Amino acid sequence: MMENKNYYAVIMAGGVGSRFWPMSTSEYPKQFHDMLGVGQSLIQRTFERINDLVPSKNILIATNESYEELVLEQLPKAKRKQLLLEPAMRNTAPCILYAALKIFNQNPDGVMLVAPSDHWIDDESEFTKNIKTSFDACAEKDILMTLGIQPDSPNTGYGYIQFQKDTSEIKKVKNFTEKPDLKTAEKFVESGEYLWNAGIFVWSAKSIIKAFKNSLPKMIAILDDGDNVYNTDFEDDFIKTNYTKCENISIDFGIMEKANNVHVLPVDFGWNDLGTWGSLYNKLEKDDAKNAVVGANTIFRDAKGNMIRTQSGKKVVVQGLSDFIIVEKEDVLLICPKKDEQDIKQITADVKDNFGKEFI
Repeated sequence: MMENKNYYAVIMAGGVGSRFWPMSTSEYPKQFHDMLGVGQSLIQRTFERINDLVPSKNILIATNESYEELVLEQLPKAKRKQLLLEPAMRNTAPCILYAALKIFNQNPDGVMLVAPSDHWIDDESEFTKNIKTSFDACAEKDILMTLGIQPDSPNTGYGYIQFQKDTSEIKKVKNFTEKPDLKTAEKFVESGEYLWNAGIFVWSAKSIIKAFKNSLPKMIAILDDGDNVYNTDFEDDFIKTNYTKCENISIDFGIMEKANNVHVLPVDFGWNDLGTWGSLYNKLEKDDAKNAVVGANTIFRDAKGNMIRTQSGKKVVVQGLSDFIIVEKEDVLLICPKKDEQDIKQITADVKDNFGKEFI
């Protein structure tokens, strides 16, 4: 595929992934792990997938400054100047504005993809085709685009996007709904006019900057200094001084739910947000008793529906246990019913209090 110098991407890689404890910790979060046992970490797979369309030098990685060395170690094609190092966690809006200003300063015609570092996509060629369609649309029109996943169930763990039903490939968005209850989700799926919100966005740099001027003018005033500080030796100091002054707000709340030029492309490329051990379990191959294993050599006796993740080659015997998560990492072992996986965040708080913060 011919390289397009106007194509850019921002990989969002600053999260801690606390629901994947003990594998994911603040020192070594899930995006840097090979969660599915495929030989690449999630961020490595994401970079390569995007690199099919976007030149490697135009892929920016937004992450916490404490992960700088980890990113450079795992992504040898990325240079230090491609890292957007956040001095503090301020949700998604500030770092997306930071990226847009940096890209616009370099190339006013730039169109940019914003994608999480820790999602899994089965059909990568379909993903590339969908991003190309979105890039073309955003290069032509002043629109903000998101990719909407065709729902296969009334999942209450995702936000939903309602779109205007018509014959066009790219649909006008009517509204966004945060995670609904089951009854509402069932109505949404039945109607055929709702998609899951995957948090994958495409727009031109100038369109998203314009949207910030309309909806978050204070943030623009903080980060757009007017002196072309981006892509210079002064950028790092400017960000360290000013970034923490930005409001802590997501791009969804800050921009997408307020803008009137939001469109969605319905897609179906085998998406999984890999947000929990349960979602990882759903993605993995299973034996006849529905047990899923990563890393371990396992014997199951009268055991079914379990998720096992251990150090490579660990010999594990499980007897008489059903629907449990068993995860070993170095000197930590988690044993938790799958139905209680939402408690893992609270479990990490107990671990911090009892064992020390170095374990989370």
